[in-house]
Amino acid sequence: MEAAYSIRPILASDAAGCLEIYKNYVETGSITFDYTTPTIQEFQNKITDTIREYPWLVCLKNNQIAGYAYASKYRYKTAYQWSAESTIYLSGQIHGRGLGSLLYETLLKILSLQGFYNIYAAVTIPNTQSEMLHAKLGFYEIGIFKNNGFKLGKWHDVKWFQKTLKDYKINPKIPLNPDELMLSEAFQNLIKQANNKLPKT
Repeated sequence: MEAAYSIRPILASDAAGCLEIYKNYVETGSITFDYTTPTIQEFQNKITDTIREYPWLVCLKNNQIAGYAYASKYRYKTAYQWSAESTIYLSGQIHGRGLGSLLYETLLKILSLQGFYNIYAAVTIPNTQSEMLHAKLGFYEIGIFKNNGFKLGKWHDVKWFQKTLKDYKINPKIPLNPDELMLSEAFQNLIKQANNKLPKT
């Protein structure tokens, strides 16, 4: 029987499905600080720009986008190149099934394989689900930015998390390009392992 769920790298054709999920977060809460939903062109440009350097994964349910997770640049100075920021958004239909954990965990494994050492995540608080997810995956709290953003009539605090992916080395190799990484057997094995753990229905 064909699996109802799957995880894979994002395709250009996935932009609309991802944007539909993101739109709900923009319009209904403060998890994202965007005030307006990006246009489809803006979102497509974001995907194109991101995957030049970082992985972007989607989780599908019956071939429809049900969630996505990606990494992005943490800061722009050269010495920061071994650090990245991670993000995950899920539709309501897959909350509470462990799919978000598997999707996010797979992203983190890919980032480690790529050659990153530090992953940071920003969570508008309170957000118990997200805080628990990050703790479950080995992130630890490194600080709270007080009154960091104003949206929906109030100021919001942002809690920052960090996860160390590997032991620190002197003269680390520059992280692999995603296109190069996806050709590797190790990458293909990570995607295969993730899909083997997904529920079949």
